Amino acid sequence: MTENQLNLALNFDAIFGKSKRYICKALSKKEEGDLDEYQLWASLALELLGKAALSKIHPCLIADPNHFQSIFAAAGKNISTDIKTITANTLFDRLRHVIPHFDEPVRKFCAGISLRRNAELHSGETPFCAMRLEVWEPRYWHASQVILHGMGASLGDWLDVSQADVSRRIIKFAMEAKCQAVSIRVNLAKEVFETRTQADRNKAIEESKHLNAYHYKNLFTFSEDHRWACVCPSCNGKAYMAGLKTDEEVIDQHDDDPDGAWEEVETHYSAEQLHCPVCDLFLDGYYEIECAKLDIYHSEIKEREMEYVQEYGNE
Repeated sequence: MTENQLNLALNFDAIFGKSKRYICKALSKKEEGDLDEYQLWASLALELLGKAALSKIHPCLIADPNHFQSIFAAAGKNISTDIKTITANTLFDRLRHVIPHFDEPVRKFCAGISLRRNAELHSGETPFCAMRLEVWEPRYWHASQVILHGMGASLGDWLDVSQADVSRRIIKFAMEAKCQAVSIRVNLAKEVFETRTQADRNKAIEESKHLNAYHYKNLFTFSEDHRWACVCPSCNGKAYMAGLKTDEEVIDQHDDDPDGAWEEVETHYSAEQLHCPVCDLFLDGYYEIECAKLDIYHSEIKEREMEYVQEYGNE
């Protein structure tokens, strides 16, 4: 290995290739009827898949930030053979910021299967025995597809063609069922709201127009980057979405103001939850929001003072 070669522990091709081998082992265990080992190998494959996605952006995203030798290795400078990578929790937290559809429900599932894997390997517990295949498998393939899509790949790139077709069918059936459940929930919230008198409904909607998200407590169940208003699909009242920042770009700059230099910045967000304080409709995860025929993407343009004034080119 030359000095500029990237260590295999951080190399995208090596990590993705290992993830492919592990998911093949997982599926072979499923064919043998060993569902505990199926989950074990599948959990290992999923974590490696996530690390591959981050490594493809840059190897430093999976290097242990508290281990300087690993940071050097991520930059192509190998000063040690001891390379450490981030924990599973850190991995799944970081994926939320680089893959818009990797939302909180997906993160929780991935973190959960990782914890069960640790218990399986490092204790006398048998946590996989308690998991029913029809419960965890659709969510597993959905999480895998989200990560693959985020790194510009597909199930077919990760699995054999026949295996990918089966997995796509599992995802399709699971998502269709979930979409039907969301439709029922939206209609139920509408029906409950319409049991109120016309005057009460009009008053609630009118009052909501003069309020903002900060007027309400416990609207969302996660620490969001931003909240924005939208129209509720159940009652047509003023609802709110919350999401994480996915991108930010400077679209204009001007330094002709005597008080300083300013820039216009466009910030992009991806919604993860919706809550309507008028009818109490709650949708969790980008897929539920999309099933309600709402756009999960949101952007805002704001002006802010530049921290550093541009150089004027004077020698």
